[in-house]
Amino acid sequence: MNQIINIDLNKNVDNNNIDNSNDSNNYNTTYSQYKKKSLKKFFNIQFTLSIIAIFIITSIFIYYKIYLNSKEDFSNLLINNYSITKLYSNINTNSESNNVISNENLAPNSIIGIIEIPILNLSYTIFNGLDDELLKTSPCKFYGDFPSLSDGFDINNSNLCIAGHNYDNDKFFSKLKNLNIDDQIILYDNFDNKFIYSVIKNYEVKPDDLSPVYSNISDSYELTLVTCNNFNGNRIIIKAKIEDV
Repeated sequence: MNQIINIDLNKNVDNNNIDNSNDSNNYNTTYSQYKKKSLKKFFNIQFTLSIIAIFIITSIFIYYKIYLNSKEDFSNLLINNYSITKLYSNINTNSESNNVISNENLAPNSIIGIIEIPILNLSYTIFNGLDDELLKTSPCKFYGDFPSLSDGFDINNSNLCIAGHNYDNDKFFSKLKNLNIDDQIILYDNFDNKFIYSVIKNYEVKPDDLSPVYSNISDSYELTLVTCNNFNGNRIIIKAKIEDV
């Protein structure tokens, strides 16, 4: 009788162990399935977010390219129609006092001439004033004047400064850093005068260093081109000396 009771007890224990084992296996299987579903859901969310991020970045890039191209197209339109647009500079080209009229009297968005850098295949009109919107369209004068508009040579006012954007491509002043000593820069004013400058210095300064703007290093008429170095925040400075007036 005791043997039968022991056998029954052992059977019950074995059955309990089997049931517990089955419960454990079922739990592990359920947890594993839940974990797989969670991981799958997580990866699906990550994939969706990645697709959205790529779409947004691509859209911004395309918009930026279209925006730059539109500004470049407008710049090309200005340069191609320069003979017409310069009439809006409020200058009477038949006046006997043409050569002493200062660009300071013109509106900021007046076109005062053309800048060409043959070695960089660069040609743009020059705005008389300087602001963010004008800089997005073409280089801008922000100090000095053409030699033809100077009332005699003055060492303290013989430095014409022109600024342009650097978009790290082939637009505007993006390739100024590639200029070498003796490379030519050509300016044309609204009176059909041509001024040829030769590069004498290519260097960088801190953003708050204005010495290149108000200094003359050659004792002659100078041209100073300014743009940004987008990698270190400095200003790229090109100093050029006039070859002949």
